[in-house]
Amino acid sequence: MGRRALRRRAVEMLYEAAQRGIDPVTLLASRVGSPEVDPIGDYTIALVEGVTAHRERIDELLSEHAQGWTLDRMPPVDLAVLRVGVYELLWAADVPDPVAIDEAVGLAKELSTDDSPRFVNGVLGRIGNIADRLRAVL
Repeated sequence: MGRRALRRRAVEMLYEAAQRGIDPVTLLASRVGSPEVDPIGDYTIALVEGVTAHRERIDELLSEHAQGWTLDRMPPVDLAVLRVGVYELLWAADVPDPVAIDEAVGLAKELSTDDSPRFVNGVLGRIGNIADRLRAVL
């Protein structure tokens, strides 16, 4: 399974956990090794755990850079996509910044509304412009 599919699975799990009001890592733990679901790839696990571990800082950045939008007002799928995108921008050293943004935009195209790709691109683009400075203080 390619990284795009693994990212999509992470977004789906983050979205599902948010909709159910449960911790994403708890949801992940209930699925890993379960015979009822397809195997979960290591990169999906890393993304869900990473987003969960850094969620407070990720949400602060999203609130700061999503001009005119609060987290509560964002479509839940977009929020899950953005969280994965910010995590990859700042904490996934093996993912180049343009790839993190492009992949998030692609997921928004697949999973959300017609306006979502532009919104995701704008927010992640603003964060990507200062990613080096942000990484320096993490």
